[in-house]
Amino acid sequence: MNSLGPIIFLCVFFFISLLLHWYVFQGFKALLSDWESIKLKTYAYYLYWIIATGIITAIIYAFSRIIIEGEIRPQIQYFLNVFLTVTTTQVVFILFMLGEDMYRGVMASVNYFSGESAPYLPSRRKFITQLGLAIAAVPFTGFIYGILRGKYNFKVHREVVYFPDLPNDFDGFTIVQISDIHAGSFRDYQEVQRGIDLAKNQQADMFVFTGDLVNHKAEEIEPMLNQFKEINAPYGQYSILGNHDYGDYVSWPTEAAKAANFAKVKKQHALMGYKLLLDEHVTIKKGDSEIKLLGVENWGVGFKSKGDLSKALKGVDDKDFKILLSHDPSHWDQEVKSHTSKIHLTLSGHTHGMQFGIELPGIKWSPAQYRYPNWAGLANSMGRYLYVNRGFGFHAFSGRVGIWPEITVLELRKERG
Repeated sequence: MNSLGPIIFLCVFFFISLLLHWYVFQGFKALLSDWESIKLKTYAYYLYWIIATGIITAIIYAFSRIIIEGEIRPQIQYFLNVFLTVTTTQVVFILFMLGEDMYRGVMASVNYFSGESAPYLPSRRKFITQLGLAIAAVPFTGFIYGILRGKYNFKVHREVVYFPDLPNDFDGFTIVQISDIHAGSFRDYQEVQRGIDLAKNQQADMFVFTGDLVNHKAEEIEPMLNQFKEINAPYGQYSILGNHDYGDYVSWPTEAAKAANFAKVKKQHALMGYKLLLDEHVTIKKGDSEIKLLGVENWGVGFKSKGDLSKALKGVDDKDFKILLSHDPSHWDQEVKSHTSKIHLTLSGHTHGMQFGIELPGIKWSPAQYRYPNWAGLANSMGRYLYVNRGFGFHAFSGRVGIWPEITVLELRKERG
């Protein structure tokens, strides 16, 4: 981004925010329309704009710090929480008001051409504004819950995946997956322990972690190293890197400092007891059977594409049963599912489900779907499966609304003819 880019961004943001607050203010005036005291009304109007100005100023400050520092510090997350909560609530309220304004516009046209003595533009109805406010309170309440509790509302998602060529001894083999810890965002380590205990209690055969251990710096995971070290499985613990683990989103004094941080991030995996797979594979043996577990460095559309699947496959027979750990699900869409060597199951994360959405029986929606065709759960392309974990932690927005933090349990089953 050139030197004018941040200034242009902040100016555009300022005017859009001002426009949103102005539109909401029209509804606010309708709510106070029955007040008889002009003085009290004036004070209320002043109070509204004082609060609005404070919110706009705080968010511009937060974005400025992000642009200058190149990272989202925990203190800045609070401002982002306010921004997302207020903006989402405003948009819902404005969309409701917009419906009435369209009706008012139609009635104004009818009045004008019919020669009615009534005002061309009817006044806003207080009841409609109150109803819009009540509806807007739903996302507002949801965001408050998501910030205070939702980000620790760990859920176990279970999937049974069938393969006709699964080696016999691996029929019923279970894998626990977590992804996107984003250690620098956590402050309540007791709540983190709840998630870790949930993963441990699944008593899976193998454990995998699919990237983004930290937000930016290796030191972020240090307060929780011993906690995550508690996760053990009979057939091992394996991990890969995510796009945040390379330290690309923060300013470093020197390239040597960045390289030292990256080396430390990789070392942290070993300290937790995880075997970090860097474009390589390992053989998992059970009884007389074996499967190949592959892990690549980050490969993603629009992000660092460093992973080398061909390198990870070196020495692997095409007939081998293969599971791939690849952080970004776009890798599966772009390369894995059509690769000449069949990868039976790919485990990814990265999307977080945007930490916001709706998942109810028959309904699955998140803004993530406009960026990623497969953003959460299981996908299948001609017998090649992808599972996208919704993430253990959170980043930028310090909360989760509707898309809860996930511990995945995958059971491999031999498909019977």
